[in-house]
Amino acid sequence: MNNHELLHRQQALLLRSAQLRLKLKDQVQVFRRPLGLADSAQSGLQWLYRNPVWPIGAATLLLVLRPKRTIAWAGRAWWVWKSYRRVQDWLARPP
Repeated sequence: MNNHELLHRQQALLLRSAQLRLKLKDQVQVFRRPLGLADSAQSGLQWLYRNPVWPIGAATLLLVLRPKRTIAWAGRAWWVWKSYRRVQDWLARPP
């Protein structure tokens, strides 16, 4: 290949690269909203870990104001948590 052919090939590759970047940019837009929601959820969980007094206080307030309802929901939450852990253990077992 001579110098002119190499230069032409380089320009063609640069053009193709630019086209692929634009195509990828369009395709990634689909994930923008779900990833934004995941980021918001992660930020919320980080806030809860840094400020554990607020959820504990809210749970205590609910327990004082509505004890029967709070205990019922706590039982349901505990059942969901145990089921979640069982499924995780089952999925972690080797086939």
